[in-house]
Amino acid sequence: MEYKNGTLQKYLDDLGARLPAPGGGSAAALVAACGAGLLSMVVNFTLGKPAYARYENELRHTLAVSEKLKAEFLNLVDLDVAAYQSKNIKDCLNVPFMLARLCYEGMKLCLPLVKKGNKNLASDVAVAAAMLEAAYVSARFNVDINLKAFPDKKTARSIRRELDLKEKRVRKIRHDTEVKVGALIRG
Repeated sequence: MEYKNGTLQKYLDDLGARLPAPGGGSAAALVAACGAGLLSMVVNFTLGKPAYARYENELRHTLAVSEKLKAEFLNLVDLDVAAYQSKNIKDCLNVPFMLARLCYEGMKLCLPLVKKGNKNLASDVAVAAAMLEAAYVSARFNVDINLKAFPDKKTARSIRRELDLKEKRVRKIRHDTEVKVGALIRG
């Protein structure tokens, strides 16, 4: 089943149905795609504004990264379904692991965008950070459950260490983004 070119209604109907997939991993990827889409929107509403002209090159780079991430997250919606259906433990592990890594990359765009993005859309940056954090945490649950059955314990420990470090950073970025955006919108 391919969802990325289908309707949201079909996806949500299948998500809520008595079907083995799509499930939490696929939903996390969709949430991450929405977060990346919000980052792109903020940049698109910032580019060309004289007040932000000095950030133009950085913003163009941010837009390229957020658009690439959005496409990758959307692909992961379907890849997660395919991995679950394959019953291959490596695929079932690799998809959420990739999602977590990509969420981390998306999170790194948030704080700079609070400063360099259109201030009228600061709340959208905070929403993007919340969505990317939620997707990261969700992906982490799926990694952890698949690591229980993963035969290579050394690799499993390495993956856990990497994700532990990234999770601390993801949570800090979301928190710092929330604080900075709160100060901007609440005064």
